[in-house]
Amino acid sequence: MKDFRLYDIMDFVMDEDFIRWVQEKRPEDEAFWTNWLQQYPEKHLLVAEARRILESIHIEESVFSAAELDREADRLLQTIRDQPFRLNKGRVKTIPSRWLMAAVTIGVIVAAVVYKPTDMPSSPEISEEPYTYARLTSSKSLIEQVNTSDKPIIVSLADGSQVELAVNSRISYPRSFDSAGSRDVYLSGEAFFRVARNPNMPFRVFANEIVTKVLGTSFMVRSFEKDSVIQVTVKTGKVSVYSQSGATATKKKDTPEIQSGIILTPNQQLTYSKEEQKFHKLLLPRPVMIVPVSVDRSMVYEDTPLEEVFAQISKAYGINIVYDNELLKNCTVTADLRKEAFYDKLDLICRAIGATYEVIDGQVVITSNGCL
Repeated sequence: MKDFRLYDIMDFVMDEDFIRWVQEKRPEDEAFWTNWLQQYPEKHLLVAEARRILESIHIEESVFSAAELDREADRLLQTIRDQPFRLNKGRVKTIPSRWLMAAVTIGVIVAAVVYKPTDMPSSPEISEEPYTYARLTSSKSLIEQVNTSDKPIIVSLADGSQVELAVNSRISYPRSFDSAGSRDVYLSGEAFFRVARNPNMPFRVFANEIVTKVLGTSFMVRSFEKDSVIQVTVKTGKVSVYSQSGATATKKKDTPEIQSGIILTPNQQLTYSKEEQKFHKLLLPRPVMIVPVSVDRSMVYEDTPLEEVFAQISKAYGINIVYDNELLKNCTVTADLRKEAFYDKLDLICRAIGATYEVIDGQVVITSNGCL
């Protein structure tokens, strides 16, 4: 059993499971690493640097000759040599030569995986029946609501939950949830859900290829059958999302990662590509506060410890902010952040302490060499 807690940056770069997560973005890998980083948030910076290295040497899936593999190895060596990496406390070190060669070996292995001699016959593609709305609902006794009007309509469910059904959308649901272990509804189109809390009976939205599971929260699902991408956006609370195909493929294993799915919190959005069968988690372009407006009016700081400032902003927007607390423990902030948008707040703080930030997997990661 691997203990990723003990890994350094090059252990991650050379680990086949980590490489697969970065390069292939399989739903089950996304679920595992999302949950692992939630358990060990102090590893975010290390993982971010390892991902940056792997993404810089990403190889598109194509046909390679043996000579091309040799040239690719030389290119990878130069690429990694040019990539510094940061320790947890912001110090920059060059990568030792033995790690360079090990990483190049991994890069060549990645290339070799996609290497196919030209005379090798390709395997026939296996077509799977899509998880269409019609197929999911055809054998069930359900009530259906279809919005043929020119504005959203409100649909009330038996458990007290409410659905704001968008134009040209439809939803099916049972008359009562009493006899089921979960509250299952089926969506084709777009809808905003306000789910009545019931810890003993999860609420699940089946929207073509994906399932969104919650206990009580508000969120939006957009899943028109003609669209190539499905979207789930969380307003309040927390949801987990998983693909029906991924859950089916691992049903015998029934791993905790698949059961829990990819976790989404406020101001996060998950997109699912039907063609690639891959998830991508990001923050909304304009995150909104999930606390009373009065909190924004209190965001005036005078030599306030950075930890307190980040904690208040993180709580106000429900967005995790990852940084090296030990490195920045003596930093203070003097600023008036009232009426500033979320990203403007981050820009002002980072300029004040000489830091930068980026959004990784729906979270904000702060990078700094220490206060100015």
